[in-house]
Amino acid sequence: MKTKEKNSYWPFLNYELPRLSRLSDNLYGASFFLMKLLPARFILQQAEEKGIIGRGSRIIESTSGTFGLGLAILSAVKGYQLTLVSDPVIDPKLYNRLRDLGAKVEIIETYYPEGGYQKARLNKVYEHLKESPDTFWTEQYSNKYNPRSYKKVSDFLLNEIGNIDFLVGPVGSGGSMCGTSRYLREYLPNLKVVGVDTCKSILFGQENGNRLLRGLGNSVMPQILDHSTFDLISWVPANIAFRVTRELHQTHGLYMGGTSGAAYHVAKWISDKFKDAKVVTFFPDEGHRYTETIYTDQWLEEIPGINEVIPKEPKKIQFPKENEESWTVLNWNRRSLEDVLSLNEKTQFYDYK
Repeated sequence: MKTKEKNSYWPFLNYELPRLSRLSDNLYGASFFLMKLLPARFILQQAEEKGIIGRGSRIIESTSGTFGLGLAILSAVKGYQLTLVSDPVIDPKLYNRLRDLGAKVEIIETYYPEGGYQKARLNKVYEHLKESPDTFWTEQYSNKYNPRSYKKVSDFLLNEIGNIDFLVGPVGSGGSMCGTSRYLREYLPNLKVVGVDTCKSILFGQENGNRLLRGLGNSVMPQILDHSTFDLISWVPANIAFRVTRELHQTHGLYMGGTSGAAYHVAKWISDKFKDAKVVTFFPDEGHRYTETIYTDQWLEEIPGINEVIPKEPKKIQFPKENEESWTVLNWNRRSLEDVLSLNEKTQFYDYK
């Protein structure tokens, strides 16, 4: 084991694992301070050990969320020159924090009908790499060390909980869900994995569009997303996710972000439906960035459909495109995306590489 002197990342290691809360007899919430801190640290550390980067190196990433925050925290301590390519939907509080940590944040205004802001951000990253070839791109959407970093989480869950029947969590890059479940299934081959997406995300076959719920979903297909990991996929619209986020805080004292509300909503349904099954769900980040949005009643009242009755059961669909911005679930059965879409109209995707 490396000593603290040799491993300068050691102060962050205690923040990488979640806190476990028992939310009901068979439902556990794994609440992270900042889930993306783990893959950010793991990717940078691997690059350091290979001699690719060192103090003063230039780092770049395309992000509008917490992976960028993880990189900024680590870069401030490690002395990296970090550039983050983002877009206008970035949370203002996050933007200010990134700047305060010393990151250069470039906002890209271009929006493509197919690929959205993320395609435009990606193009800007390529421009930077062409101009400065020695810049290290962390590539959160295609870097194999993203999912591999979650072995640490898998080991923690096995040690703390033991047998798990369902793992439920939001999907953005696919790193946390694909990585954790891959290692868990080495010991729990019958583990059911439930991915939580949101409407107008291309990850599981819908058409791309503007999404109110950020932090999960995507406009560009990540290479590390292994669709055959998943047994069920559930799409949760923003109005439900935001209300359930508040419920999670009000009933369990867990102050989390909107993606956690979406995951909790699906996990609670699973745990109620399968009362003899042990269910674990991921809550990726805390709610401090959302004090003026999700946790403000006036802002919440302006969300379309916020006062609609939340259905007790999701609508069961056979094809991803049946979703009409409502809570739905599809029996994915560990199939590839191509296999699922072959039963319906093919969808064009923009890949990250």
